[in-house]
Amino acid sequence: MLVESPPEPSAAPVAASRARHGARAAGLSAALAVLALVAVASIAVGAKQMPLDEVWHGLFHYSGTPSDVVVRDLRVPRTLLGVLVGLALGLSGAVMQALTRNPLAEPGILGVNAGAAAAVVSAISFLGASSLSAFVWWAFLGAAVVSVVVYVLGGSRSATPVRLALAGTAASAALVGYINAVQLMDSKALDKLRFWTVGSLASATMDTVREVAPFLLVGAVLALSLGRPLNAMAMGDDTARALGAHLTRTRIAAMVAITLLCGAATAACGPIVFIGLMIPHLVRLITGPDMRWVLAYSAVLSPVLLLGTDVIGRIVTRPAELQVGIVTALVGGPVFIYLVRRKRMAQL
Repeated sequence: MLVESPPEPSAAPVAASRARHGARAAGLSAALAVLALVAVASIAVGAKQMPLDEVWHGLFHYSGTPSDVVVRDLRVPRTLLGVLVGLALGLSGAVMQALTRNPLAEPGILGVNAGAAAAVVSAISFLGASSLSAFVWWAFLGAAVVSVVVYVLGGSRSATPVRLALAGTAASAALVGYINAVQLMDSKALDKLRFWTVGSLASATMDTVREVAPFLLVGAVLALSLGRPLNAMAMGDDTARALGAHLTRTRIAAMVAITLLCGAATAACGPIVFIGLMIPHLVRLITGPDMRWVLAYSAVLSPVLLLGTDVIGRIVTRPAELQVGIVTALVGGPVFIYLVRRKRMAQL
């Protein structure tokens, strides 16, 4: 008697999966190439117009001329800090959106950046803090406290995207008012913070990069490691547990990553908003909902946006500069309004 063997599984789904993986990998490579080009533009273009041969000389044949100083001591640290801060803002926004299942979650909108800024302003005005290393720890504290407060005010586990956005907006408004009041009462703090509080890369130095890089890199590695558990959590808590995800551990790790990334980024250059909102939305249009790819793309494309807007700010008001925090707000405001008014917001 002949026994009919079961049909072999079709190779079509496997081939389609490999094709998607290859397309995403190629897209990520292209994004890295764009980041390299924007980084070169950030070094070559500035408020001071400079021939390319002088830029090359400052990079590879430094001799202490004024042009060499501008390139090596000002533009290179500014570019490196822009890459690190952009990476931090994009990753923290993507993790926030996945963790809260809120497509409007972003460090600026949920008040995390404002909390970090308020803590730093308080430390400068009342405690006399003056070093970046002190700023970083105060920024961590402010970011962590506001994250918890907004999460609780938004309803904790029953929080909805709208309630979280409202809680974050209210917290941000209160904290910005507090920051402005402190600055008005303390003229020395005002002089020190008037550029920092709008978000700026202009004061970047290699010391700044060295101070914040360890925190940002640890936070980035932690965030990138959360791709699989965040994918599981997107299916619901019960399904995530069935798949072996440790929900409490994932939530704690996510909050630690967000605090490290937002705290260090805000301490380094002040609160910069909308990067963490725009880029993850754009990335999901390219990669789909898989958080492993969303996080990887966000880590690359967010520095592209931040450095690009910084270059624009240096060009449009030559010989002065428009701070990058202002440019990103001008770009991000209309995007935020569009996302809020969409009939069907992207679900996470």
